Amino acid sequence: MSIIMDNTPSFVTENPIVSAITTLSETFHERRATLGLTNPGTIENISREVLKDVFLNNFLFSGMRADLSKNFSMDPIFQTSHAFAMGAQGIPPYTFAALFGNSKTFLQANIDNEGQLSGRANYRWTPTLISKLNVQLAPPALSSQSVFTMDTEYTGADFSAGIKSFNPSVLEGTLTGIFIGSYLQSVTPNLSLGLESVWQRQAASVGPETALSYVARYASGDWVASAQLQAQGALQATYWRRIAERVEAGVDCQLTFSGGAARGGGGGMMGSGMRKEGVTTIGAKYEFRMSTFRAQVDTQGRLCCMLEKRIAPTVSLTFVGDVDHFKNQAKLGFSVSIEAVSEGLQELQEQAAAAGAGPSTPSVPF
Repeated sequence: MSIIMDNTPSFVTENPIVSAITTLSETFHERRATLGLTNPGTIENISREVLKDVFLNNFLFSGMRADLSKNFSMDPIFQTSHAFAMGAQGIPPYTFAALFGNSKTFLQANIDNEGQLSGRANYRWTPTLISKLNVQLAPPALSSQSVFTMDTEYTGADFSAGIKSFNPSVLEGTLTGIFIGSYLQSVTPNLSLGLESVWQRQAASVGPETALSYVARYASGDWVASAQLQAQGALQATYWRRIAERVEAGVDCQLTFSGGAARGGGGGMMGSGMRKEGVTTIGAKYEFRMSTFRAQVDTQGRLCCMLEKRIAPTVSLTFVGDVDHFKNQAKLGFSVSIEAVSEGLQELQEQAAAAGAGPSTPSVPF
């Protein structure tokens, strides 16, 4: 780099325009550093405290399940598992899974009794750049349900940027698929603002479609508020609060505005109406010493509860209840999870416990 700069003519590096730009850039970075901004996370996880931590939408199931897993190593992580299900909707009767992870690589693969194979591979190029690859291969009879996604995330000091693609292809002579670009920037130590753009084209015979969403997140100590405005006229707002040391609560409100059909066949603005739909969900999470309880209820008459109970260091039970009062439907779920470790790993854990140290695990790029 020094050789290139030495060979650059002086009128290129020592003119008023370059000097002004350099001074402005240095001043901008200095003032930016004095603000004390931190990384705001990603747009995908802008409401993670409510939707992923408190609510149990990602944990709901029905029927009976049994998960048997065995850990062979902790650094790097190497684990295999067998999952059995009976009477569950959308869950195959048997699934085998294996995962491997270290500080740079994370690999996971699942295959079920119906022949559906899914794989996930993450790689950390630098401490701030991670690439992710997901593949779901359905059986030949359901080949249209196969999914291929690629995702790249860059984590800056006070911002996050990413690009994601779903089923990208150029086999039809043009680019098809779904592409999502996102950017989230910390404006103040508490406030973050961002944009998310979507470009999609289902086939070469169909024109492309675009959409733009605006997001905001405000985090202040023991409470977090977020909002997302989508181009289709949908607004989602969430609020999370830590009520006590082991108690959390969250609220999610989703509003959809869309134009209604013309009345009386008259057409025109006076003949059309605005249709408004909304759903509000309230949930809470209680953490006890050996168990976790989650519950939520929404304005559509649906009540869900889940209790996770660890009855032994390697055995845990889960109870799920889902009642829809408006549809007069009820579902129950019960699962047992058993974790086993190899003899060599168990000896290492016992030695670490005797020395007063916990097991060391790598920072896996999930």
